[in-house]
Amino acid sequence: MKQFFLTLLGVFAGLVLFFVIVPVVLITVAVSSASSKAPTPSNTVLELDLREGVTDQPPTSPLALFGGPGLSTMQIVDTLAQAEEDKRVKALLIRLPEAGITPAAADEIRQAVRRFRRSGKVVIAHAQGFQPVGTAVSSYMIGASASELWMQNTSSFQLAGFSAESVFLGRALEKYGVNAQFEQRYEYKNAVNEFTESDFTPAHREAMSAWMTSIYTSALANAAQDRRVTPQALRATIEAGPYSSAQALQRRLIDRIGQVEQAEAEARRRAGRGAEILEFGDYASSRGERAGSGRNAIAIVGGEGAIMTGTGDNADPFGGGSSILSDDLARALYDAIEDKSVKAIVFRVSSPGGSPDASEQILAAVRAAKAAGKPVVVSMGDYAASGGYWISSEADWIVAQPSTLTGSIGVFGGKLVLAEALGRFGVDMRNLAVGGDYADAFSPSEPFDPADRRAFAASIDRTYEEFIARVARGRNLPPARVREIARGRVWTGAQARSLGLVDQLGGLEEAVAKARQLARIPNDESVRFKRYPEVKSPLAALSEMFGVSGEAARVLVGVGGIINDPQAEAAVRRLQAERARAAGATVLADQPY
Repeated sequence: MKQFFLTLLGVFAGLVLFFVIVPVVLITVAVSSASSKAPTPSNTVLELDLREGVTDQPPTSPLALFGGPGLSTMQIVDTLAQAEEDKRVKALLIRLPEAGITPAAADEIRQAVRRFRRSGKVVIAHAQGFQPVGTAVSSYMIGASASELWMQNTSSFQLAGFSAESVFLGRALEKYGVNAQFEQRYEYKNAVNEFTESDFTPAHREAMSAWMTSIYTSALANAAQDRRVTPQALRATIEAGPYSSAQALQRRLIDRIGQVEQAEAEARRRAGRGAEILEFGDYASSRGERAGSGRNAIAIVGGEGAIMTGTGDNADPFGGGSSILSDDLARALYDAIEDKSVKAIVFRVSSPGGSPDASEQILAAVRAAKAAGKPVVVSMGDYAASGGYWISSEADWIVAQPSTLTGSIGVFGGKLVLAEALGRFGVDMRNLAVGGDYADAFSPSEPFDPADRRAFAASIDRTYEEFIARVARGRNLPPARVREIARGRVWTGAQARSLGLVDQLGGLEEAVAKARQLARIPNDESVRFKRYPEVKSPLAALSEMFGVSGEAARVLVGVGGIINDPQAEAAVRRLQAERARAAGATVLADQPY
């Protein structure tokens, strides 16, 4: 009976896959293909909606079509660079998120918007308010970089600072009998505080307050520059809020009040007669990534998310690429090394950290690139902390945004002992182990014994010292100096620059310029861009998923493209009817009765 139900479940899953998921994938691929071929109107306004959030980098899977944000910071920067040169694109309309956006992403988008404006094109930003939570200051900073900043009449300007919440589980775990046992190196490595504390420790408060102040001050300075006021004046005005839209206009925090439809109409008017609105994603799909030209190439290698060992060859094809797998990223770097046309590598890193072993595998590939005579320039995204800094530490040059969260040179580890907590619910946990005394060190049923704790602490110490050594070598700093600025502390890019952990403030464009310089490619010589890891086409991905040939996948996509065409559907139905009648006549003639 069990086998029967398993078989039935398998059949049901197969039917869902074939009749629901596959058609949706095919239709989406067909629609995407059709939209990418749609012509761009002669007078175009691009509409960039940031309210759903952005990732740092595009997903590595071509089938990551479901859920999550549809745009990435790198895609926005790349597309705006192409739009600068496109004579058909006359204006940009930005929809701003009320609660904010990742600070480093905001920095990079602002820089791209300013370059777009320098090409002589109009930028209008529209907000439905600025909330008093999170990183709304980053959203306002992007809006301030526009030619005009609009806000809806009923919306409120409630931005008055920068706030962040931390949750501490220490009392709750203690109350329910969970024993949190962790080692951290050192007092600023506050990731463990979530499990062990009920409030900020002095070191935690110090570090967090410092990087929040750095981000807030930097965002206000940028917004003040774009609004043509002093940072002191803008700060005083903002912190005296909140304001209604009319009050915000009176205090010159915004330029106009109106609905988004009015902002769209104004953007079309500024773009010229017959101008049309085009969604940013559709335009990006039609243009594709910048390829450049020339005999010499610069490789752009990207990695985003937590760092883990392994490979994604057997991962979910619909995944958004939210982790860095060491085999895949190392392979991408080695592919760039082996490509003779590649003269330098821009390594885009956006990671909060992860496995030291996975990080070391990736860093070994960075070393191999340098040994092969190919300079490596790291471009840091939203964050490059802990393992994210480990893999960056020995690059030839490091570029970060002022608000990139970086550094956190430290390590932690441990376990939660659950036996007592489960015992309160009548669940008994017991452990058996064979081998050495350390075999059951990480059992959740028992605390560390003194010998296990000493052995584990020693391994944490070794990893910390290895981290220090890599930073000292890569940053050309004395180990004693690295220890002073390490201790697990998170810095912003602006702070890290003054400490020698970062070489330059900026984004991908600045990193590419530095890579060109280190590779000794003349400024007047064109270069190509080659991206790693290479993303398979949707057709190739479908072929691998469902075991069909590339030609069969093209046919399926073609079928998906005509599903919603009434004339095509009618023609198919007529053809099916004719075939049915012919088949029916033949069958009747062959029957013995």
